[in-house]
Amino acid sequence: MTLLRTLLATTFVRYGLASVVALASDVALFLAFLRGGFTPAAASALGYGFGILVHWLISSRLVFAEGAAPRGPERTRQKGLFVGAALVGLALTTGIVALGSIIGLLPIVAKLIAIVVSFQTTYLLRKAFVFAP
Repeated sequence: MTLLRTLLATTFVRYGLASVVALASDVALFLAFLRGGFTPAAASALGYGFGILVHWLISSRLVFAEGAAPRGPERTRQKGLFVGAALVGLALTTGIVALGSIIGLLPIVAKLIAIVVSFQTTYLLRKAFVFAP
């Protein structure tokens, strides 16, 4: 139990768990959109967009709660920065999936590569700029 508490006290671990939840919603929609006939890049962008919303809700309440701004202009600014970081991740994800499609990778393989790159990038941006005290 002490190890679990120690892990959950670590921002990176909480961020990782939040990312898993957001990722699950992202990938579920990605696969649904692929089945619906969307291009891999469009399906990836739409799934990622929904994942942004899920991630904000978890991050601002459980991951970076101590860095969350109070309601008002500062909170609005913080939401804008969060979305900005997410858009960087979205651009990386969409670009990697599109490139993977061009070079013949299976869409899910390209998506997995994009997940790793986007996760690291958005974590660093959010920790350093969005929720920095």
